[in-house]
Amino acid sequence: MLDAVLRRLIPNYTQTHDPAVRERYGLLAGAAGLGLNLLLFAAKLLAGILTGAISVTADAFNNLSDAAGSAVTLAGFKLAAQKADERHPFGHGRLEYLAGLAVSLLILLVGVELGRESISKILRPEPAVFTPLAAVLLAASILVKLWMGWFYAALGGRAQSPALAAAAADARSDVLATSAVLAGLVVAHFFQVQLDGWLGLLVAALILRTGWGAARDTLDPLLGTPPAPEMVEDIERFILSEGRIVGVHDLVIHDYGPGRRMMSVHAEVPAQSALVEIHDVIDRVERALRARFGLEAVIHLDPVDAGDPRTGRLRSVVAGLAREVGGAATVHDLRCSPEGELAFDVVVPYESSLTDEEVRAALTQRLLEREPDCRPVIEVDRSHVL
Repeated sequence: MLDAVLRRLIPNYTQTHDPAVRERYGLLAGAAGLGLNLLLFAAKLLAGILTGAISVTADAFNNLSDAAGSAVTLAGFKLAAQKADERHPFGHGRLEYLAGLAVSLLILLVGVELGRESISKILRPEPAVFTPLAAVLLAASILVKLWMGWFYAALGGRAQSPALAAAAADARSDVLATSAVLAGLVVAHFFQVQLDGWLGLLVAALILRTGWGAARDTLDPLLGTPPAPEMVEDIERFILSEGRIVGVHDLVIHDYGPGRRMMSVHAEVPAQSALVEIHDVIDRVERALRARFGLEAVIHLDPVDAGDPRTGRLRSVVAGLAREVGGAATVHDLRCSPEGELAFDVVVPYESSLTDEEVRAALTQRLLEREPDCRPVIEVDRSHVL
């Protein structure tokens, strides 16, 4: 059903790496959210007036903030779709993350205000009036929010959008909040127990929890996070499928917004390769990475002398010593000069408690004990992916 709707409304709807397609996803979600949340605000505000319950009125204004969040989502996707310019050479894709962050801050603001009003209601309780119309309006809003949560999650999953994921989380928290409010009205009516303020406080806690989680999820890509290990493995396997590339390391992905990612990686090639020939190979791999993963790739060549027995033996020795010192540490770019210089890079995980100098000193000491004639030149790198 959803595919049929998307096929009609969004040309090439499966090409979610295309900024124009992502923009249409965001516009569709934002327009639906804006209209439905305004409708829910009006319905719950009426229910709040009929019952006099602070929890119902607060839940109505929660939907009003959701409408504002939908407007922000609309604007964020629209702005993020702008093309690169001289001031922003990598495009405007991160504006989508900022839109998600703005929605999160609106959620947190509503949670704080609702908590304040609920505490006031606890200190000065007032009876709420149960009416069938209010109960029907609240029950209907729960169904609408359940659908919206599914809709946002479905679109966000297809487009890999943190902003839509935040909206889906907010819709799910609204379902819990409105359910608690409705239950409180029923309990107050049939058992004469005034839970309005306490339920309002519970709703506030749920909203704050949702807002915090959504803010964290949108801040992470802004600050920079490592790519998924599965993606790294797929990329490395894909590059190594070109038989003349014998090793891959130092893979880094820079995220400038959904659909706007750049990658740099070091590729090891036999030192005896013809320069022009291997340059053509690298060009083909970069184009293939763009087509397969949607990545703008820059590949740095590292020539390795794979056929030299001495180099192979030393590589094995150094790799073993690196594991002794750094646990999951790995070694690459090992080169032996005729003058006895042994240069290599050692990659240590960020979690290691050793400093770069401690790693370098420990490796140098152990290496000289095994190979006293060599002169180690060690570069220490840190990595989030090993």
